Amino acid sequence: MIVTEKDTKFVYAFEEGQKEMVDLLGGKGSNLAEMTRLGLPVPSGFTISTQACLNYLKNNKLDSELILQIEKKAEELEIKTNKKFNDLVSPLLVSVRSGAKFSMPGMMDTVLNLGMNDVTVETIAKITGNSAFAYDSYRRFIQMFSDVVKEVDRQLFEQELTYYKEKQGYQYDTQMKERDWKIITQLYKEIYANEVNEQFPQEPEKQLLESIEAVFKSWNNPRAKTYRRMHAISDDLGTAVTVQEMVFGNTGMKSGTGVAFTRNPSNGKQGLFGEFLINAQGEDVVAGIRTPQDISQLAKIMPEAYQKFTDLAALLEAHYHDMQDIEFTIEEGQLFILQTRNGKRTPRAAIEIAIDLVEEGVISKEEALKRLTPQMLEQLLHPTFVAKELAQHEVFAQGLPASPGSASGKVYFTAEAAKKANQAGEKTVLLRKETSPEDIEGMAISEAIVTAHGGMTSHAAVVARGMGTCCVVGCEKLQIEEGSKKATVAGHTIEEGTVISVDGSTGCIYMGEIAKEKPTDESTALGKIVSWSKEIGTIKVMANAETEKEIAEAFQLGAEGMGLVRTEHMFFGEKRIVEMRKMILSPDPTAKKAALMNLKTFQKEDFKVIYRLAKEKSATIRLLDPPLHEFIPVGKEVAKMATILGISEAEVNQRIANLAENNPMLGHRGCRLAITNPEIYEMQVAAIMEAAIEVTEELGNESVIQPEIMIPLVSIEKEIVFIKEKLEKIISNTFIEKGKEIPYLIGTMLETPRACLIADKISKHVDFISFGTNDLTQLTFGFSRDDIGKFVNDYERQQIIESDPFQHLDKDGVGKLLKIAINSVKENESSDVSIGICGEVGGDPQSIEFLLNEGIQYVSCSPYRIPAALLTIAKLNIS
Repeated sequence: MIVTEKDTKFVYAFEEGQKEMVDLLGGKGSNLAEMTRLGLPVPSGFTISTQACLNYLKNNKLDSELILQIEKKAEELEIKTNKKFNDLVSPLLVSVRSGAKFSMPGMMDTVLNLGMNDVTVETIAKITGNSAFAYDSYRRFIQMFSDVVKEVDRQLFEQELTYYKEKQGYQYDTQMKERDWKIITQLYKEIYANEVNEQFPQEPEKQLLESIEAVFKSWNNPRAKTYRRMHAISDDLGTAVTVQEMVFGNTGMKSGTGVAFTRNPSNGKQGLFGEFLINAQGEDVVAGIRTPQDISQLAKIMPEAYQKFTDLAALLEAHYHDMQDIEFTIEEGQLFILQTRNGKRTPRAAIEIAIDLVEEGVISKEEALKRLTPQMLEQLLHPTFVAKELAQHEVFAQGLPASPGSASGKVYFTAEAAKKANQAGEKTVLLRKETSPEDIEGMAISEAIVTAHGGMTSHAAVVARGMGTCCVVGCEKLQIEEGSKKATVAGHTIEEGTVISVDGSTGCIYMGEIAKEKPTDESTALGKIVSWSKEIGTIKVMANAETEKEIAEAFQLGAEGMGLVRTEHMFFGEKRIVEMRKMILSPDPTAKKAALMNLKTFQKEDFKVIYRLAKEKSATIRLLDPPLHEFIPVGKEVAKMATILGISEAEVNQRIANLAENNPMLGHRGCRLAITNPEIYEMQVAAIMEAAIEVTEELGNESVIQPEIMIPLVSIEKEIVFIKEKLEKIISNTFIEKGKEIPYLIGTMLETPRACLIADKISKHVDFISFGTNDLTQLTFGFSRDDIGKFVNDYERQQIIESDPFQHLDKDGVGKLLKIAINSVKENESSDVSIGICGEVGGDPQSIEFLLNEGIQYVSCSPYRIPAALLTIAKLNIS
């Protein structure tokens, strides 16, 4: 059977859908259908499918079959509601809203009060006995239709309204009377006529089709594209469009509108969290134009509506097994639910809610982990202000703590200005009266967002929480003058470029920059997620760390050992660097030997600290990797070193010159040092083994520390054979001197393309291999990892590469080398070599899936990436 476009169903009444149809009906449409099926008080309507949107975007027009289906559903809606477009007794008004599969708050377009015209407005005024309400609704429709459908600058309307209110001495819209709204409506129609060169359309059918078309188009507006890019949402999904009977929250003091969450989206605590406005439409709440009241106050104003809403909220959370974000309207005391969706929340709230739902028996551990993202765990570990520093700063403004975190930056009053400053390398704080979807790019790059108006469910608050960006809203005392690029509050003047600090957890704002610190104690909640992830994960996550503080943090955050301890970082202390320079530059062999012995003492103490912290857990210690010239003195230090060595400054400079290399990253470093200066690695290995034996004795006979020694930058089989033979002699001598033997492992880093190609040969001589993807990526691409920042943005912008290959594994090139190496090692049936990765991509969620599929047995990353890596591995095993 050949399926034609006439056979395709594009439009569904709410009664015909269900929540599982989210791909076709979008989040809003499928949830409205589900709530209708549950018998909730949902205004009637229908949904136009995402497929219809994709067809429109492809053909740039509404096809005839779609128009016929829309007209048919509109007629059915008229029968269902007992209302009609243009009716002189009971006129039908509808909203037209976007609704993609994934929630994109404020990114696409909405039109309310559709069906209003010069005749309908008078009919509604007569029916309701409220002309002010009727004309207020009409002027709102004119403004939204002009903005969304005809792309008329909405500020033209706002400026006209502001000017009129000032002239009349009104502070709030609610002070406007019938006569005022009639005047404003006429002024708005004149603006439309002047800007569009036609009169405002009076035919509801035309209004409807043009509005649907505009909502389809909004799928590809700049802010929607930016949002999808930020949240990794495909551009190929399209949006559905819901057409729904209007109910009105702006008919008077017995009406209102609001948004509420079934749990606190900032911290995850149980209980209703939201806001409402009396005598208002839904857009008023999220736009931040008026500061709303807390949802708890509704219990005092409309107790029956509040109780019914509380009951329905509990029902919806139980039905969807997740915290819900619910939009509602009360029309003359009657409650209507306009939308429900899984609510956006801060990372901390997401974790707390997931854990609570597991402990309440609502969802499984696996389902809880599936709902979390690696980015959530990373954002949870954002820095906080240092308490002592914070105490020295005075709060000069305070608002609502909309999204937690601590941030400092220079103030900018527009998204564009913030973007430019960010591109120049500045950290920015976006300060606005209220944000709108057009500000999305400025919001995305800012350290923090502050608004003078709006509440906890305003655009700024919702978007900031989704991004994990520090945000404070509703700072009503802030007088912002965007035109003159300044704000005033409590005697302070904040000009563009002023540095402020923002605490999104308390809502407090401070002058100047405040020092920040990373969290050092994992929360109980984070600990549970890490524990659950370990239960489900199949490979270990290790840490790249070498200082006592880093190692302690790594174990707190879930590390199962140290996958990379870089010894070069241990030579830069004030006393150590002198000994290092003596060892490198001294012409006297005796002095060189003495310096090596002193360095061994330092190294041994370092390794003992590491082993005491790690105990039986693995600690893979990489022998010296960088070229020796990285440790040489410069400037005034040369003369000091000459005095210490007892030679002339000229001779020191000559020795330094002898160490110079044209291309040091490809030069005399890594295992090559062990060929020319074997005493360095011999000293390090002796220190490692002595430290391990002594700490084993400290811990008692029941504990045995097994040192893991890693040789860097091997490219030739004979390199590893030569070096390993010398190191094993040192180990054997150490066992004799100490009168004790312990197990040990010797491995290598594969960091060059050649090493990957001969991994089967190299693996015969080692106990483990670990891929160093930083150098491997550098040598495969020929990109300097220190200089790629100068051009990588251009490469990404021109779509020459998808992303920085040092951040996300290059699967086509570097990945292919990894495959060759891993497969060749595994083909050796007698080999029991373990295979891991300790480069930057070891903690990158995008790279981990590839690594798991290729048979990596562990990954190693920086401490603060460990929880995200554990979660990623667990989720891959669940799916």
